[in-house]
Amino acid sequence: MTVLQGVLLFGAAIIAGAMNSVAGGGSFILFPTILSIGIPSINANATNTISLWPGSAVSIAPYRKELAKQDRRRLVELILVSMIGGFLGAELLRNTPAALFDKILPFLLLLATLLFTFSKQITTSLNRVLKRPLVSENNQPSAAAVILQLVIATYGGYFGGGIGVLMLTLLSLMGMTNIHSMNAIKVLLATMINGIAVLIFIGGGLVHWDIALITIVGAVIGGYGGASLALRLDPKVARRIVIAIAFFVTILFFVRTYTDIL
Repeated sequence: MTVLQGVLLFGAAIIAGAMNSVAGGGSFILFPTILSIGIPSINANATNTISLWPGSAVSIAPYRKELAKQDRRRLVELILVSMIGGFLGAELLRNTPAALFDKILPFLLLLATLLFTFSKQITTSLNRVLKRPLVSENNQPSAAAVILQLVIATYGGYFGGGIGVLMLTLLSLMGMTNIHSMNAIKVLLATMINGIAVLIFIGGGLVHWDIALITIVGAVIGGYGGASLALRLDPKVARRIVIAIAFFVTILFFVRTYTDIL
């Protein structure tokens, strides 16, 4: 890795950390940047995950009061399911042939982009279809909710783009309406999913530590600065910027993978 590449990675990590603090979608910046310096896609995905995980873990702290209000049994159940899914997804990635992952990567990016772009419409439509929240008689997650969270967590351990949107949708389908409580649970579960994935990636030797040490610092700095930026920047504007970047990156990967143009 050259000095110029190190500066590029550091800058991308700062932007990614700030994006995650303001509107999410930081992986759309950092992941392709790691790929651009010649890192194989699976290793780039693992390195991207570990780079952004500390920022996610630290962001739990502001939600302590909200988490304390939640039903402990519900939280424990969702945490356990999320950790199992994170483990399964990370193991699946670790055992996916690199050539196959390269082929499906554009579709994973497209899925994440569409989820991020149309999250409100998806949630609204699903709430209309369901006749009752996905909870049991004692207000615990129903079997359907547990299975859905397991699927989300497995996807999160494998790739991760859009899991925040998916979990907010699921929590809405479980009858939750307080956005602060929903965000608190989402951040906690995402941290658990990615935390397990990080351990698998480290154990499997997938992380490029020379890159990760640079990008972790950059992402933390960006996340800290992004928190203050979020107070001044219109969230709708930030969201539009992320969506534009996401579609550009997705199109770029489809062109690169399935044509001879790039």
